[in-house]
Amino acid sequence: VQLQALGGGLVQAGGSLRLSCAASGRAYSNYHMGWFRQAPGKEREFVSAITWKGTNLGYADSVKGRFTISRGTAENTVYLQMNSLKPEDTAMYYCAAAQFFGGSVTSQSEYDLWGRGTQVTVSS
Repeated sequence: VQLQALGGGLVQAGGSLRLSCAASGRAYSNYHMGWFRQAPGKEREFVSAITWKGTNLGYADSVKGRFTISRGTAENTVYLQMNSLKPEDTAMYYCAAAQFFGGSVTSQSEYDLWGRGTQVTVSS
């Protein structure tokens, strides 16, 4: 049972990256998915989330209008398209899965499973 975030890298400010998160070992088709990030010296923060049906559950204010979350055609894949990247977007990005939300989708405690992160570095 694993979640694997992929697609990170080094990009110049203003550039784009597309992160993907694939699940293996379990049927994740009915799981809600979220993206979080953690910059050096900072706490992990919510980026975006999406329901198992593909309904967007919102974005952090800092990424609104620049990032887009979506689910792939494969049931166990979720994407995060990141455009107009800024140096402050530099962080380790994590995907997470939740069977259901009893509280805020922005809360890490709502998520049952976490994947290894993928590093995104935006140079100025």
